[in-house]
Amino acid sequence: MRFERCRKLFGNDGFKKLQKAKILILGVGGVGSYALDCLFRSGIHDITILDYDIYDETNQNRQIGSEAVGESKIETLAKLYPGIKTIHQQMNMAWVENFDFDPYDIIIDAADTTKVKIELAKKEYKKLIMSVGSAKRFETNKIEVASIWKTHGDALARKIRNELKKAKFDRNFTVVFSPEEDRCKEKGSCVAVTGAFGLTICSEVIKRILK
Repeated sequence: MRFERCRKLFGNDGFKKLQKAKILILGVGGVGSYALDCLFRSGIHDITILDYDIYDETNQNRQIGSEAVGESKIETLAKLYPGIKTIHQQMNMAWVENFDFDPYDIIIDAADTTKVKIELAKKEYKKLIMSVGSAKRFETNKIEVASIWKTHGDALARKIRNELKKAKFDRNFTVVFSPEEDRCKEKGSCVAVTGAFGLTICSEVIKRILK
């Protein structure tokens, strides 16, 4: 039976909760694609993914589905994970303002645009699990999960905190981050870390659903 070991781990009632959960993943690159894979293999199939990009060769060191160079990320992943829903949409401020997030139980922010991340946090902090800087690192044991206000050693998280303070926003939301120092100046990346970010997010989603 496909999910027999999941049922043994989570129990029948817990597994039913997972199957009923509605998850939105914003960005299915190096972090989001691994979160998707983990959630799908854990029995959560009501998943919607949103991305606008196509694969290029530079994605192949860290992104699931990236062998399909030149093809849409969401279309490729929809073939790999049957039954998921897709939205081909560029994330911007207007989209955050107008999109209906109500149907979703949990929102995974694995997007790259700082302004969008900040606006999303203001609007949907209760449902949000956010990924910040996973590039320029290769030590998975440095990955942490904390409130945005307790993040440290990450430039993107610091910028988000500062902008939220300016906006007098003081609510909590969950962030996956790493305080590991940058290992390069250019935007190098290692799947050990980007993938582990995605898997950590998956674990946080499961914990939240099973509460």
